[in-house]
Parts: sequence; C-alpha cells; structure tokens
Amino acid sequence: MQRTVAFYTLGCKLNFAETSTIARELEKEGFRKVPFPERADLYVINTCSVTENADKKFRSVVRQVQRINAEAYIAVVGCYAQLQPDEIASIPGVDLVLGATEKFKIGAYLEDLEKQEQGQVHSCEISQADFYVSSYAIGDRTRAFLKVQDGCDYKCTYCTIPLARGISRSDSLDNILLKAGEIAGKGIREIVLTGVNIGDYGKGEFGNKKHEHTFLELIQGLDKVPGIERLRISSIEPNLLQNEIIDFVAASRAFVPHFHIPLQSGSNAILKAMRRRYLRELYLERVARIRAVMPHACIGVDVIVGFPGETEALFMETYEFLHTLEVSYLHVFTYSERPDTLAASMAGVVGQEDRKKRSKMLRSLSAKKRRAFYTSQLGTQQTVLFEGENKKGYIHGFTENYVKVKTPWDPSLINTLHRIRLERIDADGLVRIQTMEAIPAP
Repeated sequence: MQRTVAFYTLGCKLNFAETSTIARELEKEGFRKVPFPERADLYVINTCSVTENADKKFRSVVRQVQRINAEAYIAVVGCYAQLQPDEIASIPGVDLVLGATEKFKIGAYLEDLEKQEQGQVHSCEISQADFYVSSYAIGDRTRAFLKVQDGCDYKCTYCTIPLARGISRSDSLDNILLKAGEIAGKGIREIVLTGVNIGDYGKGEFGNKKHEHTFLELIQGLDKVPGIERLRISSIEPNLLQNEIIDFVAASRAFVPHFHIPLQSGSNAILKAMRRRYLRELYLERVARIRAVMPHACIGVDVIVGFPGETEALFMETYEFLHTLEVSYLHVFTYSERPDTLAASMAGVVGQEDRKKRSKMLRSLSAKKRRAFYTSQLGTQQTVLFEGENKKGYIHGFTENYVKVKTPWDPSLINTLHRIRLERIDADGLVRIQTMEAIPAP
C-alpha cells in the first residue's frame, strides 16, 4: 500500500520553497502527498525560530497531528530543528529531527515509519551547511516562490538565522534561469524571489565568498526569461538595495513596483544596538528614490518593537519616523528573546505590557498607511492576478503594486491576469474593481 505524507510549513516563503522541494523528493521515492490536515502515515513539519510564537505554534501542530493520527510518524526539519534538536526530540510524538543539511536527504532516514520512544536526531554543526540546494514552491497555481540564496553573514544581535542556516551562499545564475523557465512552463504567471538575504546574491555561487554575479545581474537575467509575466522581490536589505536596482525595476519588463525593505527601528541608537548595517537616513534615501521613479510603488516595512534599551522616547522616534515616511504597510514583530543571541543578555529589558502596547500602536499605524495607499490608487488602471480560492463568495487577487482586490467568485478567473480599474474600498478593507479585460497567457 502506498505510504502517504502531509506537510506543515511555518515561517517564511523560503521555508515554503524548501518544503516543496522535499515533497517532490519524497514523491519520487513513492510517497503520495495529501493535504494537511488529512490523515497520513508521515507528517513533515518545517519549522521557524524567528520568534517564541513560532516555537509555540510548532508544538500546537504536533498536538494537532497526534489528534488526527496518533500512530503517524512525525519528522521535523527547519530552523528550530537545527537550533534546538534535542528539545524537539523530547516532545511526545516527535520521531525524527533533521538539521540544516540533513533535511534535503530525508528519504534516507525513512526506511520504516515505526514510532520511536524518543525522537532520533540527525544534525550537523552549522559550519557544515556550506552547500546550496535549489528549491522552488508553487503555491496556489498562480505564483511560485523561487529560492535564489540561503544563509546570512550578518551578525544582527537579535537574530538566530545565521546559526540556523549557516553562511551566505547562492544558486548559480544559470540554474536560477533554468528553474525560472521550468516554472514558466507550468503556466505560472508570477515568480517571487526568496532567500535569507537576497541582496547578497552571488556570494558563494561557486563555493567561495567572491561575488561571481550580483543581484542586479540576477534580476536583469530573469527579466529576459520568456513566459514569466511578473517577477517580485520578496525582501531586500536597505543597504543592499542600490539605486541601480531601483532604477532597473522601474524600467523593467516584468518586475513589479513592490519593495519590502526591513527597517527594524527608526531610532539610530537602536539600529546600532541591533548591529544593523545602515542608519535611518539611508532608509529615507531609499524610499525617496523609489518614490521618485515609481510614485505608485508599494513599499512594505519590517519593524521590531520592544528591543532591549528601547525606551518610550526611542520608540516614539520609530513611530514618528514611520508616521512621516511614505510607505504602504508595516509588518510588526514583537521582540522575543532568542537563545544564543547577544540581545538576549542586553540590559534595558522592555516589559511585556509595553511591548504589546507598542505593537498595537504600530499595527494601527499600518492599517492607516495601507488604507491611505489603497485610497491613493482608486481610479487608476492596473493589472490583477487572480488567486485560486473561493473566500466567502469572492475571488481575490493582487495588482502589480500589491493592492488586494476582490470580485464575485468565478473559477474561470483563477490564474488569469486582467486589466482593471480600482473603484472603491469595501467594508473589509479590500478594493472592488470596475472593469476587466483579460490579458492572454504567453
């Protein structure tokens, strides 16, 4: 009887890309993939370790799996598995824990699926995670997440990612262009570029620290791949987002006017304590450059509240900076202490109530920013890529500049591009559209 496997992915788009690669490998080895939370013989959970909430969510997923099938074999991979393998192995129900390099060889550890009294750990020293594994994920048949880079050489004081993923390294340019062609051949209309620090692309491409190619050369090459109509940059550090990249996106065939740029704090004092590689003045320059060449661009911001030493006055520096900054939305993260990071032992710990209050203030500001951005786009003509899910009688989609729209459910719209006019903002905050004209597939 064919064995079945289901997957659950926590965390970033990069994790989703790698889960898809692992799934394809297991399917080659005879497993039949079923959707989570269906009953399966094997469950693979791809973990995240960015926040304490991600750790808690993982434990709740393990309990959910046990309720679905108490006899199921549970394998755990991902960043949390690399950082805390013994802790995970001790959790009731967990049978196998694989580290950063072992996760891509998962089939070798699945000779049988007999439950273990104690989870088995197979992990390496993170210094051994020095090779590159190509990955991409196709989500809801409308867009693909294409991994172009892995690891990070930065030493931000709050971050465990270098400990979980190792040194910065890249896929070869030729292989990325090949994968992009494969994705185009599957009828996918949009590719999102993912990685840990994608602006550092090119480092380690041939097993060394020299940049054989740059991120600018990567996007120039991808822009020429036939069949891909949209390319989106997932997130890029402000110090690596050079003006040449911004100008190329503005003039490109396929790259959309959407940037997600981590800020983390609007206070230079906190940025220095975080060991970020820029100050707020540089961030301001990047936003100004984008607005100069792409006034309609969507700009998203990552920000952390409650970092050690963030007094009320320093938090208000961040709030006022973001309030005046011409950005479109915020991703707000509440700081949580991570083991083996410098920040975890820093003085000036911010109380949990203050962290919650500051997070709430910035989330409210984000809602206002998004509403103002959507309002500024009303009456304009855009193209929208429709997604594949029926959500309460509506189909949703995103414009090039990341305005989320809705229209009555019509399955024939799935994975199609249409020219539309943005008409009004609905009660749920999404935008209703006025006219539609289909754009034929290439």
